[in-house]
Amino acid sequence: MKEEEEMVTPGEVLGKGTELKEGKGAYLSPHNNTVYAALTGRRSLAPPSPESPDQRPTVEVIGHKAHGPVPEPGCVVIARVTKVMARMASADIMCVGSKSVREKFSGVIRQQDVRATEIDKVDMHSSFRPGDIVKASVISLGDARAYYLSTAQNELGVVSAESMAGGTMVPVSWTEMQCPLTGQIEQRKVAKVGA
Repeated sequence: MKEEEEMVTPGEVLGKGTELKEGKGAYLSPHNNTVYAALTGRRSLAPPSPESPDQRPTVEVIGHKAHGPVPEPGCVVIARVTKVMARMASADIMCVGSKSVREKFSGVIRQQDVRATEIDKVDMHSSFRPGDIVKASVISLGDARAYYLSTAQNELGVVSAESMAGGTMVPVSWTEMQCPLTGQIEQRKVAKVGA
């Protein structure tokens, strides 16, 4: 069996970090030193260059030709919140960096990843509402095929939100946005604009 022909899907184990270097379409999980696939495609191994001090082969996942950008740990994404629960919010990832995605990627913002301070006091319903557009960074692939997202930086959080009355709200503080139609103030985890 040729290594190149093996098909893998996101979250599939490609090997140990001690034996392989992660290339495009793969990422290393530091807590168990394991390399995982970040996208669907063919697993490919590239031998190290003879003069390289690191003699581990590089494992890559070569996606389909029509593949758009794929969320990877550390990158910033734009997502639309679909559901808000007591301990987490679900979102559909729309853009990776400045590029729009071509396939559906799901994200989850957990209660502990909303902000950097007073984590135990975070109220998910005061942070996000369904329909909000959020800027978040990718922590990891997470589980159940959903990426774990974080808004725990000043420049991350809600960048655009519609009020109950249907107006596009204006940020007035780190935690509040105001409806221009009614003057009503709603709670949100607001992203620092211009950061």
